[in-house]
Amino acid sequence: MKKFSVLIAHYNNYEYFKDCYNSLLVQTFQDFEIVIVDDCSTDDSFEKITKFTENDARVRLFRNDKNRGVGFTKRKCIEMATGEICGFVDPDDALVEKAIEISLTNHNNNNIVTYSNFTLCDQNLQPQRTFAHSRAVKNGDKNFFNIFLEANHFFTFKKSAYEKTSGINPDLTSAVDQDLYLKLYEIGNFTYIKEPLYLYRLHANGVSQDSSKKIKLNENWQKVIMDTARRRNITKLYGKNISEISDLPSFLKIKQNNLVTKILRKFS
Repeated sequence: MKKFSVLIAHYNNYEYFKDCYNSLLVQTFQDFEIVIVDDCSTDDSFEKITKFTENDARVRLFRNDKNRGVGFTKRKCIEMATGEICGFVDPDDALVEKAIEISLTNHNNNNIVTYSNFTLCDQNLQPQRTFAHSRAVKNGDKNFFNIFLEANHFFTFKKSAYEKTSGINPDLTSAVDQDLYLKLYEIGNFTYIKEPLYLYRLHANGVSQDSSKKIKLNENWQKVIMDTARRRNITKLYGKNISEISDLPSFLKIKQNNLVTKILRKFS
């Protein structure tokens, strides 16, 4: 069993994947496996990745029988992993050199997750700015829904803790990371690493740049929050029946955007 599993859910992303993979080659901690699940790419990127990584014994490459979507693919990544601790890296993003080492250093018997700040980059992966909302979250808060994305990349978790959850919803086509984060939040403690460990690429095909993807994201996020509320036996939020709230992400952003939250986001 490896100490760490890098998980990559891939679809039609070979050109960006090269930067992702090269960032793994220079990690200061090298005793890890790389689990790649290709969601039946429609171009020749699967074949290119196979060739590109053929001399790396740490790479374990799988392919779905048909296009299944990101929820199914990320769930399969975890199922295929043999590492004690896992962390997702999207194929169009990358890690800083000490990302895995620092994450492992911050894992202990009192937590099941570490997550870090991250850097927003342009399409060439050149750093632009640090993500503004990353901060340490309070553990054990029943009303925590990660609505401001405080917990985000680089997110690493103990596989044994994940196996205590119902797992990633395979039907989700977006908001998959939020589904994972909120389920793990209910199992154990999170530890925040203030140093940016992850390079997040902004480009034309990303969710943040595509209006149709944004709509689908909001629909999936609504489902994730609703499912989270059911697991936590929450029927009302801020005095309103949760079943009557048609846009839970927007509702929670308004209700939880209080003075204390604003100060925390400003100075974290």
